[in-house]
Amino acid sequence: MKRAVFSVCVSATVVVVGCVVSVSDFAGKSCEIAEDCPDPYVCVAARPGAGRTCEALGLPGTTDGGGPAPGPVPTWCADVQPLLTNYCLASCHGAVQTGSGRTDFRLDNYETVGSIKGAREMASRLEVRVVRFKDMPPQGNPAPSAEERELIGQWALGGTPLCNDGADGGTPADGGTDGGR
Repeated sequence: MKRAVFSVCVSATVVVVGCVVSVSDFAGKSCEIAEDCPDPYVCVAARPGAGRTCEALGLPGTTDGGGPAPGPVPTWCADVQPLLTNYCLASCHGAVQTGSGRTDFRLDNYETVGSIKGAREMASRLEVRVVRFKDMPPQGNPAPSAEERELIGQWALGGTPLCNDGADGGTPADGGTDGGR
């Protein structure tokens, strides 16, 4: 989507200068007030250490700026765990954590084990870092496709279901409990 931006210079004559600026060029740009950001961006303090920046708060594939996309919600067992295994565990967020400065969570676990948070508790952070900011995994590492990122976002926004809930006629993977929730 392109938005026309005009500025008016006043001197002996009035000159109107016009240019077209891509709205996507505004993501992460510094701002001070709401008017500094074009629609659909808002001026917020969302990036640590960056001050106030223009951010699009709604996600592609979501409704009402943050709800899950229509359709079945991806599950940890079938959809999310394989992605996290492929892109997050090698040396950072699994049993080996030498590539990460964080030792308070592991993404190879669904639930918290002792004092170490699991993926379920980290879902909102995954949604922000993997889906919105796309700064995880770090550059130079294998990264999920846009569709894979969207699955992680749908899972996080859709309530972080563990496995098959039995709705399709199958037996829940945990034998019938609610996945520990």
